Amino acid sequence: MTTVTPLRQRMMEDLQLHGLSAKTQDIYIRVVRQLAEHYGKSPDSLTEEELRQYFLYLQQEKQVAPRTFTVALCALKFFYECTLDRRWPILNLARAPREHALPEVLSIREVHQILACVQQPRYQACLGTIYACGLRIHEGVHLHVHDIDGARQLVHVRQGKGNRDRYVPLPLALLDHLRRYWQTHRHALWLFPARPPTGATWSSVTTPLSVRSVQSAFQAALQASGVHKAATVHTLRHSYATHLLEAGVNLRLIQAYLGHRSAQTTALYTHLTQPMEQLATEAINQVIADLPW
Repeated sequence: MTTVTPLRQRMMEDLQLHGLSAKTQDIYIRVVRQLAEHYGKSPDSLTEEELRQYFLYLQQEKQVAPRTFTVALCALKFFYECTLDRRWPILNLARAPREHALPEVLSIREVHQILACVQQPRYQACLGTIYACGLRIHEGVHLHVHDIDGARQLVHVRQGKGNRDRYVPLPLALLDHLRRYWQTHRHALWLFPARPPTGATWSSVTTPLSVRSVQSAFQAALQASGVHKAATVHTLRHSYATHLLEAGVNLRLIQAYLGHRSAQTTALYTHLTQPMEQLATEAINQVIADLPW
């Protein structure tokens, strides 16, 4: 059994008081543990210079992704400033390189191809819901039966990123599919319950599908579909937003559906829509058509 040190216990309490999600708390604790293991001593005994060298190690030797570096920075900033009350300049100096890559997006046809290759109904229903509602994978697998509001045609997404709830539109075709799928298990809580052990009933299941199993089902379907793109389950969410924008849905509405705090985050999808690019190209051609070359 792992012994929790007083320092770790203090940080865990600080994270709880700060209102961070359980997942974020676990990530922050792991980051501080990795720092301690790197130097082989307690993180509260490190100097600012040692922390500076660790950030350089992450960037230059490990070459971690910018998002991974940002998470590590946020975790260590919380630990040193909130738990240890140390205001070191390096915590405000260090920054991850900016990412400029656009996310992969599937066409509507490619989404249909992939979902048609999902072998098991529970994964097909879960992945179809993630796409049709623009959900993050954790939001999708943790949906409760009572989160589906058929009368109002809404899905209640609880405790999304930043612990924020939101409602997203529930397409009628998806509602019909989910009703048929629910008849196969009739679980009182989970919309997508994990498979019960051999001989056990569905009612005995206490957990939803695992994130890893849904990811594996998607990758198997992607390979079988013949779609040659570096797609993941999260690509379904990017594709949902892009397809809505191409269909003329207002960007502010898409922002609300995705649960983005900043409109700038949602505006990324304007770079991914083919109809808008075509309209812009046509407009540019018209503007310069009569130039005296």
